[in-house]
Amino acid sequence: MSDTVIQPRPTGHPLAGTRMSGARMIMQVLADEGVTAIFGYSGGAILPTYDAVFLYNEQCAHEGQRQIPLIVPANEQGAAFMAAGYARATGQVGLCLVTSGPGATNTVTPVRDCMADSVPIVVICGQVSTAAIGTDAFQEAPVPSLMGSVAKHIFLVTDPNRLESTIRTAFEIARTGRPGPVVVDVPKDVQNWEGLFRGEGLLPIPGYRRRMDEISRATLEAGEAQRFFDLLGQSQRPLIYAGGGVINGGAAAELAAFARAFGIPVVTTLMGIGSIDTTDPLSMRMLGMHGAAFANYAVEDCDFLVAVGARFDDRVAGVPAKFAPQARAIAHLDVDRAEVNKVKRVQWSHVGLLPEALRALTAHGQRRGFQRDFGPWHKELADLKRVYAMNYDRASPLIQPYYVIEEINRHTGGRAIITTGVGQHQMWAAQYSDFAEPRLWLTSGSMGTMGFGLPAAVGAQIACPGRLVIDIDGDSSIRMNIGELETVTTYDLPVKVVVLNNFGDGMVKQWQKLFFKGRLSASDRSLHKKDFIRTAQADGFRYAQRLSRKEDVPRVIAEFLAFPGPAFLEVMIDPDAGVYPMVGPGQSYDAMITGDHIPSRNKVAIRAPDPSEMF
Repeated sequence: MSDTVIQPRPTGHPLAGTRMSGARMIMQVLADEGVTAIFGYSGGAILPTYDAVFLYNEQCAHEGQRQIPLIVPANEQGAAFMAAGYARATGQVGLCLVTSGPGATNTVTPVRDCMADSVPIVVICGQVSTAAIGTDAFQEAPVPSLMGSVAKHIFLVTDPNRLESTIRTAFEIARTGRPGPVVVDVPKDVQNWEGLFRGEGLLPIPGYRRRMDEISRATLEAGEAQRFFDLLGQSQRPLIYAGGGVINGGAAAELAAFARAFGIPVVTTLMGIGSIDTTDPLSMRMLGMHGAAFANYAVEDCDFLVAVGARFDDRVAGVPAKFAPQARAIAHLDVDRAEVNKVKRVQWSHVGLLPEALRALTAHGQRRGFQRDFGPWHKELADLKRVYAMNYDRASPLIQPYYVIEEINRHTGGRAIITTGVGQHQMWAAQYSDFAEPRLWLTSGSMGTMGFGLPAAVGAQIACPGRLVIDIDGDSSIRMNIGELETVTTYDLPVKVVVLNNFGDGMVKQWQKLFFKGRLSASDRSLHKKDFIRTAQADGFRYAQRLSRKEDVPRVIAEFLAFPGPAFLEVMIDPDAGVYPMVGPGQSYDAMITGDHIPSRNKVAIRAPDPSEMF
């Protein structure tokens, strides 16, 4: 037995010493790690492990134990996005099991998506036999080379004695620190190998564990906390800028308690939605490129910015030097040291676990009796909310997408899990939906991956069977993974799918209209023959309706959401509806375009992004 396996667990495993195949070891470790669903597609190089899944569940059924369902998608990209939806909805590690070659390469995009949004998944790939690696064998792909650049970590298991500890370590890395995707490439001969199951042990990764130990031990000292409150005491207009790290770090409750204890308003990034109840008086909703005008103006006006689990990315701080221009000080709390001072210089920072840091700040302020009257600031923000409220053409005879989402929100009350594809519909859903708690808003943020919404909804529904799960999608985005409609009905999942159909790539068309003189190059779908209703019906949806009259919106939305099983609704929306506000790439908030129905406090001339600016 290899002497590289360390750190045995303190309690003995009931199967320790049992002789079993590598594939069975994989399955047993998955069960030990708390996996409750497997998302994957089979193939030659992963067949031994799929057989182990079958045998494990057969034994569980015989013994009256809980089985681990295997959810089979239309393709492997769908499987990995389902695992991501599961992880985003629960905070637990999602599991994806795929074969070698194209099976593995089909997961590259979801792996990168999870890395960009700090989502913990483990992808186990089959691989050709160890002796065949590097020979261009059938369905061989250089998974370590491909995944090493997009995953948090990649393992290639060539020593079968390290298989068990490798799978266990993959879960450790995925869930600790800044969460992320870990890929384990397992040759077929390693899966077929037989040896003794230890039931304990992890790989030696001393550098990583030392960093994790430093983070967990990083307590916020009294002097450090007092320096923070000295800055807060000098402030008249403080503002919390909460990012996805608040959600990923399980710190939403602590953030809300901190904000309420000292009366500090909160803006969130797209990924930070749910950090605080969007209906809370302190919530200023989403900031950034398509953030609410009042949220962006709050950032413009604040004199002390407190960034929590946020990274000053280009969708929020397009011009870092002009971001929060009146802030005399910026504080930054994060679990990742690399994010501090990366984009924007800060005057106070703390690197450590966010829940502990926020609790320490709150306790210190309360012990010292910190009090500050931010009433005038609250009044100013209330006025911003009133004057620059989200709005649209409510008199239009066409169905406005904002109206549809408002109507859905009226029924859900901020309690449903909302997934989205990527594009205009994604931003409308973020702007016009409420979220009472974290992990209800599931979207592809940093990567902006079209096709995310439907498979993510499947994963979320598997993870949270008692929740209402709604995929708000676009006609172009859903095409990317439309095969997963069949997955919804195969497993009879009560997922509600809304397609806001504006005949094309809506966000691309909006940019083309604004910046390319209306040349709709490759973005118009008005001549396409796709019939979404027949597609949904062919895939087994008993409820599949098209909504095309504005007066029918309330009735149809109510029927759609009340339907007890899978339901599909196509809404024919105004094809010219835009996403506003909008801050162009590489531009600051004083150049924000608010459209025809939201006031602006600046007269803005629309200009095209510089040639060097990204989409």
